[in-house]
Amino acid sequence: MIANQTPADEYREIAGRFTQLVEAVPDDATWSRRSPVPEWTARDVVGHLIEWFPGFLAGGAGVTLPQGPSVDEDPVSAWRTMSDGVQAVLDDPASADKKLVDRHIGEVALPMAIAQFFTNDVFMHTWDLARATGQDETLDSQRCAALLEQMQPLDDVLRSSGQYGPKVDVPDDADAQMRMLAFIGRNPL
Repeated sequence: MIANQTPADEYREIAGRFTQLVEAVPDDATWSRRSPVPEWTARDVVGHLIEWFPGFLAGGAGVTLPQGPSVDEDPVSAWRTMSDGVQAVLDDPASADKKLVDRHIGEVALPMAIAQFFTNDVFMHTWDLARATGQDETLDSQRCAALLEQMQPLDDVLRSSGQYGPKVDVPDDADAQMRMLAFIGRNPL
C-alpha cells in the first residue's frame, strides 16, 4: 500500500484502472485473446478474480459479496457487480473492526486482508488484461517496487503455492514494473 492511502482508497484507484480496461474491451473476440497467464484468455483473467475472492471473504469474515451475471455471459457486469461490492465493504466504517480468519494467514483486519490479497491481485492482473486486450500496460512504478519488495522475502512460499510461475530473466537495468512482472513469472519483454 502506498503511504497515506487507506485500503478503500487504494482499492478505488487500482480497481478503477482495472474497470477501465474491462469496459474498454470492444468485443467477444478480444475477450477470447490469450493472456500472459498460460491457458487463460482475457475473460479468464476477470473470471479468476471473480471466482476466488467471494469465497475467501465469506469463509474468512462471513462477508457475502453481491453476485452478478457470469463472466461468460457478461464480463463487464460480472466484474462491476463484484468490484462495487468490495468497495462497499471497504467504505463501510464497520469493516474496520472486522477480522478475516484463515488457516494460512491467521487473523487479519478485514481491510488489510482485502488490500494484501485481493487489491494486490487486481493490480498484478491489470497488466495481464491490458496485454491480452492490447491496451496500455503501464503500471504504477512505485507500487510495482513496493509490491516486489514485499514479495521477495516470500519467494519460496509464493513459488510453492503454485500461484506464481518461475522467475523470468530481465536485464539488470530493468524498471520496477519489468522486475515485478518477471518475479511473478510473466515475460514482460
